[in-house]
Amino acid sequence: MNIDKLSHRLQAVAEYIPEGSRMADIGSDHAYLPCHVVKKGLVPFAIAGEVVEGPFQSAKKQVESEDLTDKIEVRKGDGLAVISPGEVDCITIAGMGGALIASILEQGLDKLEGVSRLILQPNISAQSIRVWLMDHEWKLVEEEILEEDGKIYEILVAEKGEPLQSYNQEKLQSELLMGPFLSIKRTEPFVKKWKGEMNNWMRILSKLEQAADTEENRQKKEELHNKLRMIEEVLG
Repeated sequence: MNIDKLSHRLQAVAEYIPEGSRMADIGSDHAYLPCHVVKKGLVPFAIAGEVVEGPFQSAKKQVESEDLTDKIEVRKGDGLAVISPGEVDCITIAGMGGALIASILEQGLDKLEGVSRLILQPNISAQSIRVWLMDHEWKLVEEEILEEDGKIYEILVAEKGEPLQSYNQEKLQSELLMGPFLSIKRTEPFVKKWKGEMNNWMRILSKLEQAADTEENRQKKEELHNKLRMIEEVLG
């Protein structure tokens, strides 16, 4: 992967960045994504945020080597602390767990002023992000799921709006788990992901059936049965 040829995952994220927007890439690592979209002329200005010293230095070197220091600012800080309210229109956060992404958004709520689009790519637990978006009046406008190097990734795109408009009220819990758009498309990576989750949860359930009959174990079994039922209904 390099500036001109992103990974399949990051290329998919890049395609949801509105042309002409000012963007911030949080957890930018080598700043491949902001360098790519700025170099292509898709965005006029970008911020690459990193909290860890090593990736921060890597991002700085990358931006300098591409001679993009006048258009990309590399800043060191935790989450959305690297931006000011109203400074960007679009925020990308890719390659982290869903719970961590939701936490970053929660801790930086005041920095979301003026932001019109969030593009979020969790490695796990996309449900945590969907719940956060719903609680904070961000509406899902698109979802994508893809497989790369044997791993499956989800991309969630959100804009300010009425969150419930994206969901079927009768299927709210399953769509929060699996994604309202993804559940309709049911692409090959989607089916593969959830068949894998089903197999994993059935193994856990089998072990719980043999474990002590405690209240905690009964609750775990009920939760797993509910999830398995939701997946079976969506996959058909």
